[in-house]
Formats: sequence, structure tokens, C-alpha cells
Amino acid sequence: MKLIVQGIECYYNSVKVLDNVSFTVSGGSFFGVIGPNGSGKTTLLRTISGVLRPKIGSVLIDNQEIHTLKKVEVAKKVGVVPQNPSSTLNFTVLDVVLMGRNPYLGRMESEDADDLSIAEWAMKLTSTFHLADRHIDELSGGERQRVIIARALAQRPKVLLLDEPTLHLDINHQLEIMELLRRLCSEQKLAVIAVLHDFNLAARYCDSLAIMSQGRITAIGPCERVLTSRNIEEAFGVRVVIKRHPVTGFLYATPLSKGGKNHPTRKFKVHLICGGGSGGYLMRELVEEGFRLTAGVLNVIDSDYETAEALGVPAICEAPFSPITDENHQENLKMIMAADIVLIADMPFGYMNLKNLEAALEAQKAGKRIVIVAGQPSRSRDYTGGRAKAILERLKEQGAIIVKNEKEAIKIVKSLER
Repeated sequence: MKLIVQGIECYYNSVKVLDNVSFTVSGGSFFGVIGPNGSGKTTLLRTISGVLRPKIGSVLIDNQEIHTLKKVEVAKKVGVVPQNPSSTLNFTVLDVVLMGRNPYLGRMESEDADDLSIAEWAMKLTSTFHLADRHIDELSGGERQRVIIARALAQRPKVLLLDEPTLHLDINHQLEIMELLRRLCSEQKLAVIAVLHDFNLAARYCDSLAIMSQGRITAIGPCERVLTSRNIEEAFGVRVVIKRHPVTGFLYATPLSKGGKNHPTRKFKVHLICGGGSGGYLMRELVEEGFRLTAGVLNVIDSDYETAEALGVPAICEAPFSPITDENHQENLKMIMAADIVLIADMPFGYMNLKNLEAALEAQKAGKRIVIVAGQPSRSRDYTGGRAKAILERLKEQGAIIVKNEKEAIKIVKSLER
């Protein structure tokens, strides 16, 4: 089974709300749609479900143009779980799920044993069968959402559309719903298309993603290609850092406070020596405070490099798993000499980044002020046989300011500015 959306354009009166939208989703795939409010996500679902007819383009399921079919035939192919389902407060769970059989019934026809069997199948699939005799208004939010999904499944569709299915649910119910949708893809071979608002849930459960902005798809494809800092900033106007979780292996997005970028409002310039994630907090806070910030030398696979890139912090970069070259060392020294203060994060030092400490020592000789974050003893972060420890001790002896944590470092930087 394939759902093909071909170049659709839709309008509300004279306002274009979808502009040349195209993609294909096969049975067994979970396709997520993310984007800011008003970007056209819900309109896209309404068009796929046949409620809204595109002015240009087409929607095909198994090579059948959906807008040429009768509504009852569309309902046999496409199940919809809306964001705000119509009230069903006076009905039992079984009654609600049986509503999904309406496309298969004649005008005066009642459900038969086959319809009851299919409703039972849908409830068991969604773990709601034990709720069959309960009134739906007695259920929790997660239980109600599973019942609405069961109602859609009772239509025996090939495509399942969901508009923000985890909205207003707490985390355990969010995971419960997303696990169910993932299972429907793999076991029932449904094509699931869901509008989602949580980047991290989308990255964890979707096979592919589309980002929508102003009625257009601005990025589409596998999660790794779509969920990038640049794509998210372009669509949402928010700066994020995208990383892969060390335990789960899934991508996750961390918003940067205020969506800030390196647009300095202060004249005071700070050069940050960091690595291995030790500089993330310092970079974010210094940028938010409006300091002119530079960093280096950082390996391009380092998480601190990713943070610097996301924040727009100028940095001297080195190739992955490579020692600092003389050329990059000299470039780093130029940055340091242009700074008012050098801040050394609480980081480990090995032979590959030892030149960063040597650069700090040269800066101190030239009269630069040095602040060292020393949350751990020098010896515990020295992997150079004592060379790094010796430089750190020398920096201290020659007047470097020692602080215990990043917050103290920020306070010191502010005080030195005055």
C-alpha cells in the first residue's frame, strides 16, 4: 500500500494554506509531521482524509484518487484520530469503537457478529477491551485516546491519520500511545501519519519526518537528516542543539534558552577553553548575558563544537581525533590575545589538547586575566603524565582566579568586566 501526495495546493477562500506539498508513505511506515502553529499541518491531514479538496494536485491510495471516491469508501481506507474528538460522553467504550463500523453499514442496518468481532479485535489491539462496558467519560486521557484509536482501527483502514495524539497527556501515556502507533505500523502494516509537537518523541518513534512552515515542506526524509539545528531554527525560530543519546541511541533536541545566538551587547570579550561538553553551560550563559565570546581549539565531533556552532560562537576547530596543529594553535592565540579574559572550563587534558593550556600560559605572560573552573583536582583531569597539572599549577601561582563551578565563573567574569 502506498499513499502518494502529489503537489497539493489548498486555499481557505483566497489564502493559500498548502503550497506544492508532496511525499509518499508506504504501509508499515510511521511518518511524522512537525512545524509551528499555523504551518498547515492540520490542513494537510484534512486534505489526505478527503475533507478538504486541493485546488491543485492529488492524493492517491493504491493509485486511487481519494477525492473521486465516495465518503464511505474513503472511510474504509483512511482512519482519523482528531485533536479534539467530538463528545461521546453518553456512550460506552464498546459503543464508541462500534462507531468505526458505520462505513460498512446500510442506512437502517445494525452491527452484526462480524462487526462486534472487529470491534473486539480493535479494543484488544489497543488494550481497551477490559474497558468495553465503561462510559468513556470515566476514563483517563490516555485510555480515551486509545479508545479513539480503536474506533479508527475498527474502520479497517490502510492509513491512520492522527493530529497531535499525545497532546495534554502525561509522559507515561505519551509513550503508551507512541508505542501503540509503532506497533500498528510493524504488526498491522498501517501507514501512520501523525502531526506531532515533541521533537524527541518524533525522533524516537518515526521512520521519517517532514517539517512544515508557512504551508510548505521545508525538510523531509529520515530523522537524522531532518532534525538538524538549522532546519528547526528556520521553521520555529528557535535555536536547539541536536545530539544522539549515549544510552538509547536516539536523537534528542535541547532548546537553547531564549533561542539566543551570539549577538553581543557588551564590549567585554571572553575566550573559552573547553571540550568534552564542559563548555556548554558556560557558552549558553555568556551568550545570553551578551558577552563577546570565542572558543577553541575544539574537535569538530566534540559536543562543545556543536554548541558553539548552534550559538554562532566563533571557534577554532580541529579535525576529529587529531592533536592541535601549529597553525590552529597560532589562530587560537590570536583569538585569545584579542580577548579581555581567558576562561578555562573544568575539562580533561590529554596530549591532543594540551596546546590549549600552553596558549593560556602564553596569554597570562602577555597580561591576560585567567579564570579556571576547578571542580575536580588537577591530577584527576590530567592525562599527560603530569604536564597538564604542572601548567595548571603554574597558572594558579601566577595569579589565575580559581572557582569551584560554572556559576561562580560567570559571576567572576561579570565582576572583572567592571
